[in-house]
Amino acid sequence: MSDRRASTFVISLTAFREDGALDEAGQRGHFRRLASAGIGVYVGGSGSGEGYVLTRDERRRLFEIAREELSGRVPVRAMGVEPRSAGEVIELARDAREVGLDAIQLYSLDQGHGYRPRPEELERYLGDVLDAVDCPVVLSSHQAMGYDLPSSLVARIVERHPNVIGINFTHQALPGLVRMLEVLDGRIDLHVGGPMQALTALALGAQGFLSSEGNLAPRLCVSVIEHHRRGELAARDAAFAKVLRLFTATQRGGGMSAAKGALRRLGLPGGWPRRPRLPVEASVAADLAGCFEALGLRAVEGLDV
Repeated sequence: MSDRRASTFVISLTAFREDGALDEAGQRGHFRRLASAGIGVYVGGSGSGEGYVLTRDERRRLFEIAREELSGRVPVRAMGVEPRSAGEVIELARDAREVGLDAIQLYSLDQGHGYRPRPEELERYLGDVLDAVDCPVVLSSHQAMGYDLPSSLVARIVERHPNVIGINFTHQALPGLVRMLEVLDGRIDLHVGGPMQALTALALGAQGFLSSEGNLAPRLCVSVIEHHRRGELAARDAAFAKVLRLFTATQRGGGMSAAKGALRRLGLPGGWPRRPRLPVEASVAADLAGCFEALGLRAVEGLDV
């Protein structure tokens, strides 16, 4: 079991206006809400953050807003998107470093067309990035890539590169998580991606979880960790059950497009999706907002009740 501090992070949405332009005012409002909740923040991610539709200049501007609103209040890290080359991540790291973010996530390599890199290619890729950047780095092993980072490779990378501070591990199969934690032996933080395995990960000695649900209910997500730290297991489990119900409702409704629709309906900042993503139907947004209300999250989140 690790004695590292438990924590949770949100993969922040990127706020756009209805015409597709960046909504800087909405983004600042959303970041301020996250900061008030005390949740760590990843910026510009490929899923919740719609990172694939951002230009480099837009991404850098998003980083700047994140630093201005979040730095010194909560951990703020650049996430970016799955790269095709080491150069893409090095560019991301340089921008994040110059802006002043705390760390970057280093996604696993996505060479396209379903190609899975060989172990020696992965090791060269990770080494090329880590040899070129000097900021704190969080590795990522994500099921969306169609493969996981071998635990033995991660152990070697951690040994060689002291600026690796953590790994975000997102896989449904439990044995891989157990093995990764055994190999790392508490040397770096491990967070699971999504809330599904959050309590299992904490029980195994991981530090916590990342989620998109933190965009809707950041205080609720933080409360899971706070109750866990204090040993308030019944309260932790009750909060976690609400996170899972919110997760299920969001996924059923259409993911981040549904979440943005619900936020607008609740009068909270979050903006609109950018094409090719489209807004959800009003009834879908209403259903998700209704789930938020039914779970009593208006009071949890400190909103007007």
